[in-house]
Amino acid sequence: MSQHPETTTDLVAELLATARRAAAAGAAVLAARHGVHIEADTKSAAGDWVTDYDRRAEQAVREVITADRPRDAITGEEYGNTTPADASPYRWSIDPLDGTANFVRGILYYATSVAVAGPAPEGSGEQAWLAGVVQAPALGSTWWASRGAGAWLGDASTGDDAGARRLAGPVAGAAGTLFSTGFGYDAGRRDFQVQALAGLMPGFANVRRIGSAALDLCMVADGTLDAYAEYGTGEHDWSAGALIAEEAGCPVLRPDTDPGWQAAGYVDFGRLPAPPAG
Repeated sequence: MSQHPETTTDLVAELLATARRAAAAGAAVLAARHGVHIEADTKSAAGDWVTDYDRRAEQAVREVITADRPRDAITGEEYGNTTPADASPYRWSIDPLDGTANFVRGILYYATSVAVAGPAPEGSGEQAWLAGVVQAPALGSTWWASRGAGAWLGDASTGDDAGARRLAGPVAGAAGTLFSTGFGYDAGRRDFQVQALAGLMPGFANVRRIGSAALDLCMVADGTLDAYAEYGTGEHDWSAGALIAEEAGCPVLRPDTDPGWQAAGYVDFGRLPAPPAG
């Protein structure tokens, strides 16, 4: 049986490079969007859409990862799990189009999200998120991070890192603080989320609903938003963004149940209400 490679700093850098190429490939598919109306199919509920762009973007992301890392497992929103027979200990989590409803409606807040998990470089034997990239073609922005190396924001249109900005999260104590959240498609879950919002808002000046969990997390990382919390998102929604926020120095909460709460920034995690029974 072949031996798995040790997770070194150089390997993490290689994983980030693959993630960046993969996210750029997916974003390039989304950037080809044209026309006012995008054809979409309904998935689980009204407004929960999937488009041909979702599918083609995931294919583009998978092609890059598979070419670079043929033994790695991949979990994608549209095509599920792929695990090679002689799998490495590394697994990719991809959302080819986070913010599909925005994309369909022509709202610019959508992105391709790519992250990879594997053995922590510290040698603890635990799995850790190692690299993550979120690229938003309509915004011309790419956020990226790798474990222990910080989080960055650069220009997606040029791919030039010379002007990239290292991220340090929101400014503590700033006036006019903004809290961001999202709402599910299921009516019962949405009712819970709306009720929870009322309890989370004290201390914030206002609320925003961006429509992409990946971008919510990145915007906390770059200080555009002060905090974000949402109940019931999937791993593909937060895998890259949570690492980017974490590497920017933000407190981060990942779900420990499914469904569960994910959050980042200056929000009191202890105030997140318990999930509804059942």
